[in-house]
Amino acid sequence: MKGCYCLIIKLNQNSRIKIGKKLGFIQFEKGYYVYVGSAMNSLESRLKRHLSNDKKLHWHVDYLLKDDNSKILDIIYNIDKKVECDISEYLKSEAFGVKNFGCSDCDCDSHLYYFKNRSEAIEQVKNAYDSIAMDCKFFKI
Repeated sequence: MKGCYCLIIKLNQNSRIKIGKKLGFIQFEKGYYVYVGSAMNSLESRLKRHLSNDKKLHWHVDYLLKDDNSKILDIIYNIDKKVECDISEYLKSEAFGVKNFGCSDCDCDSHLYYFKNRSEAIEQVKNAYDSIAMDCKFFKI
């Protein structure tokens, strides 16, 4: 199964986190973040990897998820179509994007967006899917 996904991540407190070599240290505010990604080979494996604490740090989001103050709360995803940049394009008009995060393989400014509350993050992701007439599924962790 292939597709795209949005991780709803809670950050319990303000944190300064090193994100790989190129981005370096970034100051993250307490709140909720939406990370937009794709897995065009195996969506299930990618999501299991994100949920695991035992992994090599490879993607920007791995560094964020490694922090003790972060936790994935929800996953919103679609099957078969690669729409991560479409979702990201919508979210950038609704939230603050962390510059250059998770988007080194596309022309987007970011694939990580900040929201003060969980319900707004979920609502905006669902609105993003609606804006491209794409069905999505919701999974609460």
